[in-house]
Amino acid sequence: MSLPFAWVDVFADIPLTGNPLPVVWEAELLDEGTMRAVAREFNQSETTFVLPPTLPGAHRRLRSFTPSGAEVTGAGHNTLGAWWLLASAGCLDLTEGTTTLNQEIGGRTLPVRIDVTDGQPTAILQFQAPPEMNAPLDIREELALALGLKPEDLDTSMSPQVVSTGAAHLLVPATDRAAVDRAAPDAPRLARLLAQAGGQGCYLFTSEPPSTDTHAYTRFFNPTVGIWEDPATGSAAGPLAAYLVAHKRIAAGIAVNIEQGHRMGRPSRLTVHTGSEGIAIAGRGVTLAEGRLRLPHTRE
Repeated sequence: MSLPFAWVDVFADIPLTGNPLPVVWEAELLDEGTMRAVAREFNQSETTFVLPPTLPGAHRRLRSFTPSGAEVTGAGHNTLGAWWLLASAGCLDLTEGTTTLNQEIGGRTLPVRIDVTDGQPTAILQFQAPPEMNAPLDIREELALALGLKPEDLDTSMSPQVVSTGAAHLLVPATDRAAVDRAAPDAPRLARLLAQAGGQGCYLFTSEPPSTDTHAYTRFFNPTVGIWEDPATGSAAGPLAAYLVAHKRIAAGIAVNIEQGHRMGRPSRLTVHTGSEGIAIAGRGVTLAEGRLRLPHTRE
């Protein structure tokens, strides 16, 4: 069995930046165990498989897995990159201007808007689930230890909090960019704290911007699924924008620009819209490589 796949750099305008994502087409030929094995083989933070939809109104079903085999049900770089690939490869019925489709991910259907110029995508905006916010946490000292920081490196004007727009992540405010860059997590300790807090990953951020049009500078750690650090995390950027609006650090309705991946040498830029329609994350991608997987048949 030979299946097509592509390698997409997501939240990027040029190759070798952003967050790398392997995408496997025609994945209905694979069983779940093989999908997990393929994700382990690619060994990226997530690998996405494109499937026929099972929910009414959906145009594609997407499933994403980490190298450890955990399934990711939030809409972030794992889904945006897949839609960028499908749009740029001519696999979708697109109209000039804006085309709205629906993606099935994690048992829900969410809208995706694709901006098109001369038949090619120029940007993709995908909606996430409505924000769900847990109670603020008083674990600043424990978090500082788990992140390899001092308690004074964490911002006392806001509390750590688990927020979800499809995937629950622990948001941790730091004092400045230097503190964010200094973080050197103790993975087992951080994993225990995340389990206690009910968060999948940890999004360390500061509102001290690296440029005049940026609202947050971030790093993402997810030891619960074996991800040491991720260069661009859409499923955490949406919760962070909702958190900043709730804490009145930014006004509702504006586009929130987030920078990530600098410490990894893969600078990424994520834009989150916070208008009345809900939380939506926007970005672009670059298809870096294409190829074929040669696998044993797993389904009749």
